Amino acid sequence: MADGRTSAAGARGRVVFLSFGFRPFFLLGALWAALAMVLWVGMLAGRITLPMVFAPVDWHAHAFIFGYLGAVVSGFLLTAVPNWTGRPPLAGWHLGLMVLLWVAGRAAVSFSALLPFWFVVLVDLSSLVMLVTIVTREIVTAGNWRNLVVVGMLLMLIAGAGLFHWQAAQGEAAARSEGFRLMLAAAVMMISLIGGRIIPTFTRNWLEKTGKVARPAPPMMLFDKLALAVTLAALIAWVLAPWSAVTGPALIVMGVVQAIRLSRWCGLHGASEPLIWSLHAGYGFVPLGAVILGLALLWPDRIDPASGQHLWMAGAIGVMTLAVMTRATLGHTGQALTAGPGTTVLYVALIAAVLLRLIAGFSPGIAQDLHMLSGGLWCLGFLGFSLAYGRLLVGSGSPR
Repeated sequence: MADGRTSAAGARGRVVFLSFGFRPFFLLGALWAALAMVLWVGMLAGRITLPMVFAPVDWHAHAFIFGYLGAVVSGFLLTAVPNWTGRPPLAGWHLGLMVLLWVAGRAAVSFSALLPFWFVVLVDLSSLVMLVTIVTREIVTAGNWRNLVVVGMLLMLIAGAGLFHWQAAQGEAAARSEGFRLMLAAAVMMISLIGGRIIPTFTRNWLEKTGKVARPAPPMMLFDKLALAVTLAALIAWVLAPWSAVTGPALIVMGVVQAIRLSRWCGLHGASEPLIWSLHAGYGFVPLGAVILGLALLWPDRIDPASGQHLWMAGAIGVMTLAVMTRATLGHTGQALTAGPGTTVLYVALIAAVLLRLIAGFSPGIAQDLHMLSGGLWCLGFLGFSLAYGRLLVGSGSPR
């Protein structure tokens, strides 16, 4: 009887695990974020070498922007689109196929020196191409036209990754190329658009629930559209002509406008709930990264542009996605929408990792030690999420 119960529970877990996109993609994405950081730190220390075409720094950039973010975006959209359209979610073997394609992409890139160039690119891009196909079909079928803009950003991300591969194959420093900048710009635009919808909405819901008087500005009002237009213009300038005389000032203006936008969402009134303040903190790295990057382009001898880019990569992408993954996992598995001490530690660890990486850019004498400490805290954040939320994601238990 005991073996029968175990077998039934295991079968149920496999079915539940592939019932919604957030389950496999959030778990595997978090595990990849931790593993990729371990590999990167090992590369920095000269102890790990992968048989790949990419230079180590190129692999690092691709692994986090396209690899990790691709998983989280897939999990988020495959869960959100059914809510937008009222249609059933992708599940079962179709979802399993997309997950396998994503895993194959990570392996193909990491062992690319052993494989044909065209095969690596095809496998790497296949999961997100499948995502674009599915999301487009669902949106068009349901007539949910306003969300087609998300498809456009996914196409930007895919195009950036394809260009990144091509430039790396030409021997260019891909992590400093147009392909890299296009991928990162697509990520920042997605955070700006989706964050601008969910952060004020979640904050308003929490303020109403707790009886607080303050209310954030409604999402996507005139100022939000202005902020998105300014952001898009600044990012286009950065992608196409990063050292142009107008790009640095444009990014600084973008940062100021985005900071004003964030201030309209009453984040300080949600400081007692980590599920709320983590979203605001993650979004805060969008304006901070824009200002630092803009200043770096104006005074590159004083500020390394990589510092601003890491505020977007590790801060905006890392912290925002962790905040979204924790909240979405709790909400979609029927848990109370509140973060316990363990989840709060994950947020703090990740924010500390981002800030230490920023300090390292201004402290060359101790930069290597700060990189190692930052990498350890990053792993704590994502490995901790995998351990704390893994039972929920596979379909049993509650967060630790």
